[in-house]
Amino acid sequence: MDSKLKRYYKLKQQQKEIEQELTELRSEIIDHCKEQDITELEAGSYKAKIVLQERKEYDDNKLYEALPDPEVWRMLSKPDPSKIASLITLNVISGEKIKDTFSIKSVSLLHVDKK
Repeated sequence: MDSKLKRYYKLKQQQKEIEQELTELRSEIIDHCKEQDITELEAGSYKAKIVLQERKEYDDNKLYEALPDPEVWRMLSKPDPSKIASLITLNVISGEKIKDTFSIKSVSLLHVDKK
């Protein structure tokens, strides 16, 4: 068991290092594309594409004021955008009722593929 724990620990350390390097590379690639005002880039046998995505970030207090029903909060437990979207789809809550409870955040997603 000692060797498994040791291996697990080493792999987790490598994972942290890899994730840190991926974050840095992602930022550099996105910054380069923004500077060049492009959303697609080809270099060698690789192609990168920047996809902009908008995400809703809910304000807990505003959402609670708009939805004071305790039954709704039992279904939500916390302001989770996917749960809220599901409740709107199911007509449990009204999109109009919560229209002022969130802000839109733009997020750049990076996709890199090999040609």
